[in-house]
Amino acid sequence: MQRYLKTIRLFWSTAFASQLEYQLNFLIELLAMLGTLLGSVFILSLFFTGGRQLGDWTWESALVIQGVYTFLDGLTNALLRPNLTEIVNYVREGTLDYVLLKPIDSQFWLSVKKFSFAGLPEIILGLSIVFWAAIQSGSTFSIYSLFVFIISLLIGFIILYSVWFLIAASSIWFVKTWNATEVLRALLAAGRYPVSAYPVILRFIFTLVLPVAFLTTFPAEAILGELKFNILFFGLILSSLFFIFSRLFWKFALKHYTSASS
Repeated sequence: MQRYLKTIRLFWSTAFASQLEYQLNFLIELLAMLGTLLGSVFILSLFFTGGRQLGDWTWESALVIQGVYTFLDGLTNALLRPNLTEIVNYVREGTLDYVLLKPIDSQFWLSVKKFSFAGLPEIILGLSIVFWAAIQSGSTFSIYSLFVFIISLLIGFIILYSVWFLIAASSIWFVKTWNATEVLRALLAAGRYPVSAYPVILRFIFTLVLPVAFLTTFPAEAILGELKFNILFFGLILSSLFFIFSRLFWKFALKHYTSASS
């Protein structure tokens, strides 16, 4: 474990040093993020004009979901996108061979090699929105609710990571996986709104087939003190299965990988 933590520290300190040279890019990404967030909040506000509600969600509680989405999108931009989208290039250019020769777990290396610090403001802003909106909705925090909230965020992130890694790993057979990745990001965008606001068939799909609800809605319910224990328990099982499957699928994919040097 200590070796892996040391590796992460080395990777991310190198990334930080290199990104300091491109401060203008950081500012541009920050402005783009703020513009996207303002647009999302504006669209969300349209559902509440005239005193209406979105399903069982008030304006303040719906903002909690928006905050969770912003936080998760920040993690995606900071960690998932920089690393997992590169797997396609490693396969296409044959540089995956060098990764496999390293004395460290290849899935770990491919998942944490890069870190974009441009995603940090989005992460911080997302959490700020979550807690501000939760307070405005009248929620009172306890150690238990905060613990459940953290676990729910981990569940959502593990599911998102696992699905994205599965898509990236499939590049061993299908080099072009960008379309599938964009579909995944579109599904994540669907998590900006409460699952209960969708038709019944979509609620079923977003809970069991494509578990968007575990990414945003259920973590929001957790911080609001409304998440049922059976949902949390099911989420723990589901995220574990997704992660285990991503590990097994990667090992299976490597058996079918043709080395560039062979």
